[in-house]
Amino acid sequence: QVQLVESGGGLVQAGGSLTLSCAASGRSFSNYGMGWFRRAPGKEREFVAAISRTGGNQYYADSVKGRFTISRDNGKSTMYLQMNSLKLEDTAVYYCAAASAPYRPTMSGDYRYWGQGTQVTVSS
Repeated sequence: QVQLVESGGGLVQAGGSLTLSCAASGRSFSNYGMGWFRRAPGKEREFVAAISRTGGNQYYADSVKGRFTISRDNGKSTMYLQMNSLKLEDTAVYYCAAASAPYRPTMSGDYRYWGQGTQVTVSS
């Protein structure tokens, strides 16, 4: 069992930056691949970014590539999402999730544990 808690969301102007955190508790954090997903109003949940257990591999949705950076600190049992050059279309509730191997990093159905989400609102 893994408990995940996101933080760091908020209101930011377009072009600005935010860093989201996902703190994990329970079983060993380093055993899990981690991901960020988001759900915008009226839209389906979508993949944003994922990172392997050691942090050696990162995956990004095309829509955020070059603007967002995913990272993790296994010693602190925490994952991060640095979001730069934010756009209006980045407005969504952002969720972190944990998956046990084997899993497909971009597939939400492969993630077993989810946080409650944190709201990110980008204004013009």
